[in-house]
Amino acid sequence: MMRRIKDYLNGQPENGITVKGWVRTKRGNKNVAFIALNDGSTINNIQVVCDVASFDEQILKQITTGACICVKGDLVPSQGAGQSVEVQAREIEVYGVADPETYPLQKKGHSMEFLREIAHLRPRTNTFGAVLRIRHAMAFAIHKFFNDKGFCYLHTPLITASDCEGAGEMFQVTTLDPDNLPRLEDGTIDYSQDFFGRHTSLTVSGQLEGELGAMALGNIYTFGPTFRAENSNTPRHLAEFWMIEPEMAFYDVNDLMDLEEEFIKYLVQYALDNCQDDIAFLTKMIDPELTDRLNSVVSTDFVRLTYTEGIDILLKSGQKFEFPVSWGVDLQSEHERYLVEKHFGKPVILTDYPKDIKAFYMKQNDDGRTVRGTDVLFPKIGEIIGGSERESSLEKLNNRIAELKMDTKNLWWYIDTRRFGSCPHSGFGLGFERLLLFVTGMSNIRDVIPFPRTPKTAEF
Repeated sequence: MMRRIKDYLNGQPENGITVKGWVRTKRGNKNVAFIALNDGSTINNIQVVCDVASFDEQILKQITTGACICVKGDLVPSQGAGQSVEVQAREIEVYGVADPETYPLQKKGHSMEFLREIAHLRPRTNTFGAVLRIRHAMAFAIHKFFNDKGFCYLHTPLITASDCEGAGEMFQVTTLDPDNLPRLEDGTIDYSQDFFGRHTSLTVSGQLEGELGAMALGNIYTFGPTFRAENSNTPRHLAEFWMIEPEMAFYDVNDLMDLEEEFIKYLVQYALDNCQDDIAFLTKMIDPELTDRLNSVVSTDFVRLTYTEGIDILLKSGQKFEFPVSWGVDLQSEHERYLVEKHFGKPVILTDYPKDIKAFYMKQNDDGRTVRGTDVLFPKIGEIIGGSERESSLEKLNNRIAELKMDTKNLWWYIDTRRFGSCPHSGFGLGFERLLLFVTGMSNIRDVIPFPRTPKTAEF
């Protein structure tokens, strides 16, 4: 297997090596040229030193920022500062040139907005290389955490006929000809002629199917893309994003909160242990408080308090919020961040929300007003995890569905699980990109996913 630049930078001098990658910079004089080469395996470049007299002038002219090259030579102790080893080049092959007049990633600062316009090239920048390596590490850590705890990875469908959240903000899936739609006598579309014989959409969550898995396998988790047709142009919203959704049989709300805290601490610690160079770079260039904030999360116990207690704190704070606070309102990011950043100075798990602002599947408390929902609130982000103990009573679930006037024809299978061997169970959802915002220090969710999908944006 071909060795990568990261391996050579961590290794010892040796003769007869080959490195391949993309040129970040080239500098030098008439006698010697210094090429900074990167292959994506690390934030750090390897320096290639060329004796100009030993190479064809036309070859050296083709080596510009962005060009892809193969270098054969010797790994030797570095004569300059900044690296312990460097490559003394003997042969160079240019795989692909990059016209310096048109290549957009020259050695200068580029705005995040500009880089979103060239998302096909932005992974070559230091910032996005770091973000994408951390994204990979977090995906691996998620699977490792659940696998080590005996969870089963369940693949839930991306095409569904049910709306888990009941918000109706779903992307339609159809093979019908939009210019010649079949109609019923009342003028509505005849979906019986569609591919699935019914109205179908892209999923907003794998939770409902995940619960079915938990009713048989005990502990499961899903990790896949989800879709929201929500016309939100904010730094915290995407139309296509990834969700981690575990469901656990026999877990009550306290077991759930324990798992939420253990899970998020595990992921942050994994990043600190395995992504040191990338986190150090992002701390230096993006968010000076990043490393300290990550360390603070893993070293402190999360605060646990009820929604009602949180409202009381907000009302007594004397803080003027853009969105007024009262019992029964859905908390906004400014409220959540006040509790986390100003009042407690640490992550908060908020519980027992008013049932009227939460989904139909959450278990109702005995007071008839609140449900056993849990939101994990983080600094800079606000809500990062949303979960609950699920309603296991068939009677209460049916009453809540009726109260909300929900159409049950596409939920019969979900309701059936409360008829046949129902049990206490809980689960949560963690937005992967929200996690990455926290771990990387990036400020816009469009910059922690390779190719963001937002309103009016489906490029690349």
